[in-house]
Amino acid sequence: MPPAHSKPASAPNLVTLVEVSPRDGLQNEKALLPTAVKVALVDKLSAAGFTHIEVTSFVSPKAVPQMADAAEVMAGITRRPGVHYSVLTPNERGYAGALAAKADGIVVFGAASETFSQRNINCSIAESLERFRPVVAAARAAGISVRGTVSCALGCPYEGAVPPEAVVRVVREFAAMGVEEFSIADTIGVGTPEGTRALFRAALAEVPATRVNGHFHDTYGRAIANIGACLDLGVRSFDASVAGIGGCPFAPGATGNVATESVLALLGERGFETGIDAEAVRGIGTWLRARLAEAAQ
Repeated sequence: MPPAHSKPASAPNLVTLVEVSPRDGLQNEKALLPTAVKVALVDKLSAAGFTHIEVTSFVSPKAVPQMADAAEVMAGITRRPGVHYSVLTPNERGYAGALAAKADGIVVFGAASETFSQRNINCSIAESLERFRPVVAAARAAGISVRGTVSCALGCPYEGAVPPEAVVRVVREFAAMGVEEFSIADTIGVGTPEGTRALFRAALAEVPATRVNGHFHDTYGRAIANIGACLDLGVRSFDASVAGIGGCPFAPGATGNVATESVLALLGERGFETGIDAEAVRGIGTWLRARLAEAAQ
């Protein structure tokens, strides 16, 4: 099975944007959106030309109340041919939900920081990786693609700087268990272009650029510059969230994901193609902000 977001060598100017607003965007919003609104969001994104959408997560509703309706959302969306609908799965129970929901792909998530791992999923990095082994094996056997996210890759809210070697260790473990794509995540948005280049060079020494994705938060306004640094290294897959919504509820200080609108502008300026309707994305961002405002009243 090819990596979920791999691209042919003949398409060097094609960039995949993984739209994460339905999951990573909404998970930190205190106002609970109705299921119908979440379904409408995914359907609007599908219509706008996104080929990869992270729809929801099968996690404990006590830990992340916004995702309590994961099964209902997956059942309600209108699936378009050629669109890859993925979900977050932290353990075997989550994977069972993903399998029942007929997800195209799953996302497992480890951390490069021991403290963050404990705060986020209540176990060490090594323990988290052991949890993922049967999940990854089951997904691969079922023909479901697997992405592994390495959180706090450029800095931790508890430990500060994270050495690239810590990230590479997790990438190696993911690769050994059969993960197909590796998402390197600046969870709290502290990365700089210089640090991003150093980290991604280290990761690319282990796995090819066609299997690497960048996930950046814009806490200090450097996400676009960091994505530019990744583009220079040949990375062609990035996460983004319409209107820049979202942050990690387990990472103090993490503000919104980089806005899809801003990433599309950068890619357009640099001559890259995505197949995504930028005007439609701006409209979706305005619509989503309005729905969040209504839910907060």
